[in-house]
Amino acid sequence: MEYRRLGLTDLCVSAVGFGAWPISGMSSVDVNDADSLATIAACLDAGVNFFDTAYGYGEQGESERLLARALGSRRDEVVLATKGGIEWGPGRQQVLDGSPAKLRRQCETSLQRLETDCVDLLYLHAPDPRTPTAESAAELARLMQEGKARAIGASNCTVEQLAEFASACPLAAVQPAYSMLQREIEQDLVPWCVAQGVAIVVYWPLLKGLLAGKLTRDRVFAAGDGRAKYPMFQGAEWLMNQDFVDRLRPIAAEAELSVAQLVINWTVHQPGITSALCGAKRPDQARENAGGAADPLSDAVRAKIDAALAQRGTPQVRLPV
Repeated sequence: MEYRRLGLTDLCVSAVGFGAWPISGMSSVDVNDADSLATIAACLDAGVNFFDTAYGYGEQGESERLLARALGSRRDEVVLATKGGIEWGPGRQQVLDGSPAKLRRQCETSLQRLETDCVDLLYLHAPDPRTPTAESAAELARLMQEGKARAIGASNCTVEQLAEFASACPLAAVQPAYSMLQREIEQDLVPWCVAQGVAIVVYWPLLKGLLAGKLTRDRVFAAGDGRAKYPMFQGAEWLMNQDFVDRLRPIAAEAELSVAQLVINWTVHQPGITSALCGAKRPDQARENAGGAADPLSDAVRAKIDAALAQRGTPQVRLPV
C-alpha cells in the first residue's frame, strides 16, 4: 500500500481508502453488521488506514457506530474522517444544513458515535444554499481549534465555494466525485487544489460498482438498490458503459489486475489525486480494492485505456451527487 501526505497536514493516508456509505444500509442491499465488521478488518489487514464516513451515513449513524466497533483499540492506527451538514428528514429526504449550530451538534454526535475525542478530518458534507459557505467554514475552524478535528475539508463544492471556504478556514482536503467516466474536476478543481496544496480525496472511483466489471448486461437491480435511479445504469448509457467495461477486461488481464483494480490504479495515479475512497460490503471486495494501489500502470496499458475512453465518448448524463 502506498501512503501519501494529506495536503499540507502531517497526516498520511493510504492511496486507497474505505468509503463507509455502503455499510450504512441506506441504498445498498444485503448489508449486515457481521459482514461490515469483517470488511473493515480486511481493510486494516490490507494496509488501508483511511476511513471515511459521515453523520448522515445512516438514519441513526449506523456507519459511524460500525466503524467505532470495528476499529476499537486500533483507532490510533487510522486516519478517520467524517462529515457534517447533511441529515435525513421525513421520507428519507436529505436535508442540507450547514448552519454553525447544526454543524457543531452533528460533530459532537459523530464523536460520540465514533467513540473518539477527535476526528482526523472533518468535512462540510455539502454547501447549504441558506448558509454562506464562509460561515460554515468558520464554525468548522472553531471546532478544529477546540481540538475536535485535526484538519478540515469540504465535499461537493465548486471551485468558487472552495475559495470562499478557504478564506475562513484552513482547507486540507476536498472530496468530489471522480472516475474514468466522470472527469469534470480535471478542468478546474484539480488545478486549483494542486496550486493551493489541497488534497483531493475522490469518491465513486468505481462509479457505484459499474466499473468493477461484475455487473452483467441483464442485471435487474433488487428493490432498495439505489443504483437503479441513476441514468448511468439505464437505457443506452447502461449499454455503452457495459461496452466500455468489456474493452477494459483484456487490458486488465494484460496488467494482471482485475477490472476493479485496473480502474482504481488508474484513478489513484491521476494528477493531483491523493486517495480514492472505495466502498465495500464484503471482505473479498475490500481486499480486491486495496490491490488497486499497486505500481503505476505502464505507458502501454494507459494508452490502451485512453483509446477505450475515446471510443466510449463523454457520458451524456452526469451522475447527481
